[in-house]
Amino acid sequence: MIMKPLRGLYNWTMDKAAHPHAVWWLAFFCFVESSFFPIPPHPLLGLMCLAEPKKAVKFAAIATLSSVAGALLGYAIGWGLYDTVGVWLISTLGLTEAFPVAACHLKEYDFEAILIAGATPVPFKLLTITAGFVGMNLVTFVLSSLFARALIFMTVGILFRVFGAPIKRVIDEYLGTVTTLFVVLVVGGVVVLTQLGGNDEEGGPCSSAQLEQVR
Repeated sequence: MIMKPLRGLYNWTMDKAAHPHAVWWLAFFCFVESSFFPIPPHPLLGLMCLAEPKKAVKFAAIATLSSVAGALLGYAIGWGLYDTVGVWLISTLGLTEAFPVAACHLKEYDFEAILIAGATPVPFKLLTITAGFVGMNLVTFVLSSLFARALIFMTVGILFRVFGAPIKRVIDEYLGTVTTLFVVLVVGGVVVLTQLGGNDEEGGPCSSAQLEQVR
């Protein structure tokens, strides 16, 4: 059975999603989520697309651009404020163990690391702050962030534009399951990223010795 608070939050968000100013809230949440806010904007985007399916692609485009703008703030934090703001943020978000692994993979794979991780449930803020910390090329960072965010947000927009009503029925009936699955994916993404750094074989891209260089 779906918990009443979760159902109430869902209904409240559905009402707000159709609000005239909802698009500004979407842009705001996408911006802050890319740099420091712990709650992902995907549920709000999905609900807004459900409320107005004809505007789903527009909402997805706004989410993409706002997220990339926020990514630049995350990059700035990692580049110039890591020892103060960055360390505190990473610790508060529970990403301390994942950070050196992310730094290692960004140094090794650059564009591909942002592209893959940015389009998955791995917290995007981890990648943006880390990219600034390791000094990733800014143009490469912006382009990879744009492609990654567009991949995930535009997919949501297009799916809801085409299959809005059927998807809404699924969410209405299985809201608890959908929410739990999303949380599991986010946590699982962080765990997988951390475990990727556990390869101690000499010459591995994220061996213990290399990880210590970014701690």
